[in-house]
Amino acid sequence: MGRPIKEKSLTRCDIIEAAIVCVETEGEVALGVNRVARELGITPPSIYKHVESGAALRRLVALEIWQRFLTVCCQSIEGISDTSVLLKTVAHTARDFARSRPELYRVMTAIPLQPTEPDCDSIIQSIVTFYRRVLQPYKFTESETIHTMRMLNAAFYGFVATEQAGLLTLEPSTEESYDLMINALIQSIQYIRQ
Repeated sequence: MGRPIKEKSLTRCDIIEAAIVCVETEGEVALGVNRVARELGITPPSIYKHVESGAALRRLVALEIWQRFLTVCCQSIEGISDTSVLLKTVAHTARDFARSRPELYRVMTAIPLQPTEPDCDSIIQSIVTFYRRVLQPYKFTESETIHTMRMLNAAFYGFVATEQAGLLTLEPSTEESYDLMINALIQSIQYIRQ
C-alpha cells in the first residue's frame, strides 16, 4: 500500500484498507497493529491515534468486510424477481464469497454483530433490509423475517464452516449437498408462511 504522503494525513479508512490487504495476502494472523503499521510504513503508535486497540482494529475490519459482502449480495440479486432464484442466488453468493475470500470471511464471521452496539447497527439494518427484499414475495411479518434470516444464515454459514474445516469428505459432491439444502430451505420457508 505504501506510506501516506504525511503521517498526519493517515485516516482510519487507510488503516482499515491496509489491514484488509494484510489479511488477504497473509491470512487472519496478519490482522494486528504492528503488521498493519509495517504495511503503511509507519510506527504502531500512529495507528493508535485512529484506532483504540488491536481488538478495535479487528472489529472495524470485520464491519468493513460485512459492508463489502452486503454490497456483493445486493449486486447479485439486481433484476431478479423469482423467489426461488433469489434465495438460490443469495445462498451461492454467500458461499462464493467465503470460497473466494476465505480469510476475509473468517474475520467477518468471527465478530458477533450486536444490535446494542452503535457501530454494528447500520450493518445489522442493512442485513435486515437485504433480507426483507429477498423475502418480500412471502409477505412475512417482522418476526417471520427474523426467524427466516436466522434459519438461512445458520444453514449457509454452517455449511461453509463445515466445508472450510474439511469435514465434508464423503460422496456425493458438496455442490449437490448444498443445492439440496437450498431446495429444502425454500420448502421450509414456504412452510413458515403457512
